[in-house]
Order: sequence, then structure tokens, then C-alpha cells
Amino acid sequence: MKSMRSPALVFVGALSLAPAFAAEPITGRASVVDGDTLDIGGTRIRLHGIDAPESGQLCQDRAGKPFRRGQAAALALADRIGSTPVSCDPRDTDKYGRTVAVCRKSAEDLSRWLVAQGYAIAYRRYSEDYVGAEDAAKARKLGIWAGSFTAPGDWRKGERAMTMGVAAPGGPDGPIPAPTPPQPAIQVGSCAIKGNISRKGEKVFHVPGSRDYERTRISEKDGERMFCSEDEAKAAGWRAPRG
Repeated sequence: MKSMRSPALVFVGALSLAPAFAAEPITGRASVVDGDTLDIGGTRIRLHGIDAPESGQLCQDRAGKPFRRGQAAALALADRIGSTPVSCDPRDTDKYGRTVAVCRKSAEDLSRWLVAQGYAIAYRRYSEDYVGAEDAAKARKLGIWAGSFTAPGDWRKGERAMTMGVAAPGGPDGPIPAPTPPQPAIQVGSCAIKGNISRKGEKVFHVPGSRDYERTRISEKDGERMFCSEDEAKAAGWRAPRG
């Protein structure tokens, strides 16, 4: 007598052989939110495996002067992408609803490029994919490794700068945190530094993420203007705010 297999058992067996669900790639024109976050068609994407300094975070350059490495990373990423469509392969979703993904411009892994140029560090808490790129950037003293900085995760927790080229140990607890504070997307090719003239005639520039940036309005008819870098603003006679 032939044995009869239960239909339910056959169905369960079929389920066990089914491939795991894989999210579809997200492809399109990207806006840069910060040094490790993109926006494609309204979808916020946190770059997998890396952590860049926050937009409001001050690092030090090789001469010991304050430098906004987070802003530099965001602008460099925007320039690197240009108008080329970006393709992102989702890996996860964090607690803030952002898609965590590996994003590429053509065949170039943007996370690897950022770490290799010293704009970001390998986020070892979540991945070791870019540790080799970080080691190479550190050896060449590129970007953040040219001076001193606090690991972005520790900076978000309020810790002060560490010694030259040494990221503070550890990282933030829990899932990848949201940008603090949330920053508007940097449009590709834009110059985001605001050159403002006060009532006393003082020329002061404000960078994205700084205290007075959002409330500062630029009036070109009054001689105010936008700059693409702090060096450009200083060369034109503007200075950073005091305090």
C-alpha cells in the first residue's frame, strides 16, 4: 500500500525551500542629506557600513584649526555623484524608518569611496566591509585622519575630541541614529554657505548645521551672497561667527 503524504506537509516543505525576500534596488537621482545619508525620490537612505561626522560637528585639521568635516563630506559626496543616477541595494531598515543600503554610482561603492578618501569611518558596530579602506586612509592621513576628531557616534553622545587621528572607542547604542539635527538635502552643484551682512556692517558666514543657519536669509541686492566653501568666504572678506 502506497503511503499518502499530507498536503499540509507538502506545503510546509515548499515554504522551507522558498528564497528569502529581497527588496528591490532603489534607483534614481540622489540628493545628499549629509555625509552618509541620501534621498532618492523621497526615500531616506543611510549608507551601509560607514559613519561620517555630523554636519554640526567640529573636527581639527592638521594645523589644529576647527574644521567642519561633516559638511565637507556632504559636499564631496554631492560632487562625486553629480547628476549620475545612483542605485542602492537595501540591506535593512533602521528604527527611524530609513533604508540602510549599499549605494553605487555606476560600479563605484559610494560608502567605500567616502571611507577611502577619509570622509567617513568604517562603522564596525554594524559591518567590517570597509575596514581595509579605513586603514588605507588612516595610513595616508587623508581627510579626518589628517587631524583630530571624535568618532561621530561618540560626538552624538556629547564626548569631546580625542587625540590626533584616533577615533574614540565604541559607538552609539541601538540602531543607526538619525542625523542630529535633521539637515535639509544639499542639492548637487549648490553652494550652501550663507554670507550675511549684519546691521553693523559685519560680514559673517553661516554653514549648514550651525546655530543661525536656518534663520539667516540672504539678500543679494544688499551685497549678501552664497559661498561654496569656508575658504572662499574668508577670501572674500567674510568671517565665521564668534562664540
